Amino acid sequence: MDNIIDGKILAAKIKEEIREHVKGLKIKPGLAVIQVGEDPASKVYVGGKEKDAQEVGFLSEIHRLGADTAQETVIALVKKLNERKEINGILVQLPLPEHLNEELITNTIDPLKDVDGFTYNSAGRLLTGSKCLAACTPSGCIEMIKSTGCEIKGKNAVVIGRSNIVGKPMAILLLQENATVTICHSRTVDLPSITSKADILVAAIGRPKFVKADMVKQGAVVIDVGMNRDENGKLCGDVDFENVKEKTSFITPVPGGVGLMTRAMLMKNTLEAYKMQGIK
Repeated sequence: MDNIIDGKILAAKIKEEIREHVKGLKIKPGLAVIQVGEDPASKVYVGGKEKDAQEVGFLSEIHRLGADTAQETVIALVKKLNERKEINGILVQLPLPEHLNEELITNTIDPLKDVDGFTYNSAGRLLTGSKCLAACTPSGCIEMIKSTGCEIKGKNAVVIGRSNIVGKPMAILLLQENATVTICHSRTVDLPSITSKADILVAAIGRPKFVKADMVKQGAVVIDVGMNRDENGKLCGDVDFENVKEKTSFITPVPGGVGLMTRAMLMKNTLEAYKMQGIK
């Protein structure tokens, strides 16, 4: 279908642009990823990030720590990476084992190296419109919307979900593009009456096939951030894709949509961090 936003094609284009830029650099950007424990999904995600970093020509380091690693040890590693000039981006793969304080560890990362955009500093700078490294998934969503030729300015945009990682930064980025933004969540009354007026609809709630056709405006741009399993164990998003796609002007698939763009934006953030640190 012509209205499918292909994350694979877009992500490949972004990575190719980064690779061409890196070819001309004497010092290559460096990305360090910290993984604590053996969470199966985290292992897959970290492997994907390592592959992407190598493909674009970055220095890539993966620091794998045991599930019982002490918090002081993780924090000491983050601080060490903060000091290393050849490391321009630092990412702590979430979730962490329960005995570790994600908030404390994440906020130990130097804001100039916070390529996930999760620290208080990055979140505050995003909110105030200051230069920062924005969270990768929302940034990728914005790129996907723009790829359709849809002008965001003046549009009614609805974000379903208010997480610190996706929902809130997504709303801020849409606001910075001059959309009129509404955030919906689990306590929103009469959700369909709001979503059905959205020119741009972003679903980020983690509930399989939650967004039905009657919740979507004819001709809307629909961005599906969800990654779930349906009743048959098949990967699916937060949007009932098969029943919604005919109503949209553009829609992202799951898989093959936002997830790939999130990884590409991590590479873009790493290169941006490199530039912000004044590396020549």
